[in-house]
Amino acid sequence: QVQLGESGGGLVQAGGSLRLSCAASGRTFSNYAMGWFRQVSGPGSEREFVAAITWSGDRTSYADSVKGRFTISREGPKNTVSLQMNNLSPEDTAVYYCAASRWRVLPVATSEYDSWGQGTQVTVSS
Repeated sequence: QVQLGESGGGLVQAGGSLRLSCAASGRTFSNYAMGWFRQVSGPGSEREFVAAITWSGDRTSYADSVKGRFTISREGPKNTVSLQMNNLSPEDTAVYYCAASRWRVLPVATSEYDSWGQGTQVTVSS
């Protein structure tokens, strides 16, 4: 498995931007598809797909709710994957998780991922 650690979360006003980073260590990071998920606080809340990128970086996938505002990218030599979030709204408030998938090409479901980070809080004020 690969070990993951997120950073870059924080408090931002609506319309602002944040850049989340996920640092990987352990096994060869470049062989893994990577994704970002988010989960709001509260009972019954499920982890929601945000974005994913193939191991080569040639393809990406986004949730409809973030398309055109968020951009996922990866830097193989630095073992990092980033999520640039622009034009944030209060509805984007959640804990954001980075995830790695060894066997899937462009996974969008939580069950398709093998490793998870601890999460980073993003809070958008109105």
